[in-house]
Amino acid sequence: MENQPSTESIRTVSERNARALSLRPALGQKTAITTARIVDGLRCEVEEGRWKIVADASEKSGGTAAGPDPGFIGRAALGACLAMGYVTWAARFDVPLARVEVELQADFDVRGQYGQDEVRPGYTEIRCLVRIESSAPEADVRRVVDAADAASMYWDVFANPVQLVRELHVTKPD
Repeated sequence: MENQPSTESIRTVSERNARALSLRPALGQKTAITTARIVDGLRCEVEEGRWKIVADASEKSGGTAAGPDPGFIGRAALGACLAMGYVTWAARFDVPLARVEVELQADFDVRGQYGQDEVRPGYTEIRCLVRIESSAPEADVRRVVDAADAASMYWDVFANPVQLVRELHVTKPD
């Protein structure tokens, strides 16, 4: 992999950003705008800034499997956020990591997605199995993981209720 950031550059960027945000908290106030648009059947294009991904349902769920389903994308966001956080906090604490892997095990009952009221449509439990290889003492690695989890946006999104507001605009076709 070419042009991979070094541990030192990750630490430098993270510490610089933390300092800037402590001096000017308003710099941290952001609004992400992501647009999801159905383009064919259940196939959905999702865009934010320069990024674009395709999501779809599997054939057995009525889609064409042109891309991963939303559940995969949500779990991927959580797993990637955690793994990247461990590397960032390890750099900040000067804890060497040789390998980082996060496995997510999410339990759910698809009956809820089909409107069966007695069944919740979301996850009933998510288990995060974190595997880290490091020459550092285990206590140092635990400190990294604890700090990263406490600062993880997606750990927080999954672990705590967040206000979700819907605004509907209905228009007639041209």
